[in-house]
Amino acid sequence: MTPLTTSDFQAARAIAHPYIHRTPILTSAALSEITGANILLKAELFQRTGSYKIRGPLNVLSKMSAEEKSRGIICSSAGNHAQGVAYAARVHNIPATVVMSVNAPAAKVNATRGYGATVIQHGEIWDDAYAHSRQIQEEQGLTYIHPFDDPRLIAGQGGVGLEIAEDVPNVDYVIVPIGGGGLISGVAMAIKAAHPNAKVIGIESSGAPAMSRSVSEGKRVVLENVTSVVDGLVVRQVGVNNLWVVQNYVDDIVLVDDTEIFDSVVWLMERCKLVAEGAAAATVAALRTGRLTIPKGKTAVCVLSGGNLKLEQLQGLKWN
Repeated sequence: MTPLTTSDFQAARAIAHPYIHRTPILTSAALSEITGANILLKAELFQRTGSYKIRGPLNVLSKMSAEEKSRGIICSSAGNHAQGVAYAARVHNIPATVVMSVNAPAAKVNATRGYGATVIQHGEIWDDAYAHSRQIQEEQGLTYIHPFDDPRLIAGQGGVGLEIAEDVPNVDYVIVPIGGGGLISGVAMAIKAAHPNAKVIGIESSGAPAMSRSVSEGKRVVLENVTSVVDGLVVRQVGVNNLWVVQNYVDDIVLVDDTEIFDSVVWLMERCKLVAEGAAAATVAALRTGRLTIPKGKTAVCVLSGGNLKLEQLQGLKWN
């Protein structure tokens, strides 16, 4: 894809501005003490719909033709993209169909319906829902809204990085969760445009390392098995555009396992009074476990991507 510029991210944010919050940058004395670095949290869990995923669809739908809108839209999602698309569709008065996996959190399913979308549940993970949604799209002639592999969507998600660059001008590291790659694609290009020397680090689940495997092998791989239950981090194959961006703009990818992630969900509740979903807590898990080390005195921002937590996933977890 053609690299996006600061003006692309600014234009996308201007489109989304009436409908989103500029989420705060929070300090974390506890994480700073653990790491010896200055750790900040970009709290997208306070965003409308409960995650950053509202940003991209607002930009995509604003750039669709009248003919595309008239056909109605469809997407597939583990949950957060569903809510973002449903909300954006309501803003634009476009009928929306969303295909979600059968194990998508009930709160995300109900919220998506609450925004007015028709929800169909199919398959175990996002890739299954994606295949089914493409079939429905073909049958009904709907317009497809991809959850990560679309430059217009990436421009919208990049608003997160744009705001970090503006609010933390001395940023040295930005730590971002990776599922399909839409968020880190936008954040990485936005950060590097403003602060070329800042490092962007991606965090993946060790049970679904589609991006790190693809970077290692120099091509998109399809994971035969995924073992993670962190819905925001689980895809079998990342996007074409997303892999290109990560190859060119992301400095490293770190893997954490589900136990470490959910332990950090609880830790964020206890120590920071924040309810973060698993994908969001993965960035904190990388620091708490020492899998990612930030040099002493440097400033790092963890992107807390969302707060739509499936509480039952914490049952049986043991923590100190």
